[in-house]
Amino acid sequence: MEDLAAAKHTSELIKTVREMDFRRGEMLLAIVVALCWGAIGTEAQLSVGFYSYSCPKAEVIVKKELKKALKADAGIGADLLRMHFHDCFVRGCDGSILLDSTKKNSAEKDAIPNQTLEDEAFQVIDKAKKKLEKVCKGTVSCADILAFAARDSVVHYGGTFYSVPAGRRDGKISRSSDTIDLPPPTFNLKQLTKSFVLKGLSQDDMITLSGAHTIGVAHCPTFSNRLYNFSRTASTDPTLNTKYAAQLKKECPPGSNNEVDMDPPSPLTFDTSYYSNLLDNRGLFTSDQILMSTPATAGKVRQFASNSVLFKHKFAAAMVKMGKIGVLTGKQGEIRRYCREVN
Repeated sequence: MEDLAAAKHTSELIKTVREMDFRRGEMLLAIVVALCWGAIGTEAQLSVGFYSYSCPKAEVIVKKELKKALKADAGIGADLLRMHFHDCFVRGCDGSILLDSTKKNSAEKDAIPNQTLEDEAFQVIDKAKKKLEKVCKGTVSCADILAFAARDSVVHYGGTFYSVPAGRRDGKISRSSDTIDLPPPTFNLKQLTKSFVLKGLSQDDMITLSGAHTIGVAHCPTFSNRLYNFSRTASTDPTLNTKYAAQLKKECPPGSNNEVDMDPPSPLTFDTSYYSNLLDNRGLFTSDQILMSTPATAGKVRQFASNSVLFKHKFAAAMVKMGKIGVLTGKQGEIRRYCREVN
């Protein structure tokens, strides 16, 4: 009888575990992921002011190069911000997205998700690195230069300044196949949340970082599935505002690769318009509008839509957190002499 009771008790415990809600599972997975990434050790080696003695003008030099580039192309900062995100989500924030392909290897930058990144954005990093090598040879990593440039881009468009913990080292591996880790614009909420949790970020971080879509452009193929032949019962995604859908169809006829602003009301201003758009079913990607699919996520969207200061503060904190994903520090990796090639 005791064995039967014990077995029954064990069975009930297993059933209870299986019935845990998604958020608890998300938290547990985040803890496991953090341990796998070695987050405690790497964070301890990143620090604000890392180059204060070894290269005190490092951040100033990066900012000056970005400023020059923005005069020539007002939207280039959006590419740099996306580049930093794509770098961190693939092999960690190690500058691997900056490496060029070789005859024997197709690099991350040549994978489909990164092919829309302008080469001029990569040149901003190249030019900053060239100047840094003249004043602080072999000191500042390409990964850190990208992190600084992304921060300065956010600030340029109106976001909140945040200090960037530095000390990242550059990776030596870049494979286009690894970009499978990048969440596509077609993801549903569960898939999107899981992709962030696997990187040590929470669902709240995901909602916050999605706000980066308040600046920049997107190419028609990334969302045309919502405009044409959406399903057997609807040619257009029913969650898409009808007037907005009509506007997008004019800008994106079938088969086109045109560019459209991700946040039409203010494409070059870092504000909360992105979230206001979602409230009116004007999210461009499936992965944007899906944030309105549950009471919890919709509540966060409404909160950000009505509180610009809160959003910008949260975004800055989320960027710092994202910037610590899988970093190489200490004697790991290298400090590249040229950001497009390993030493």
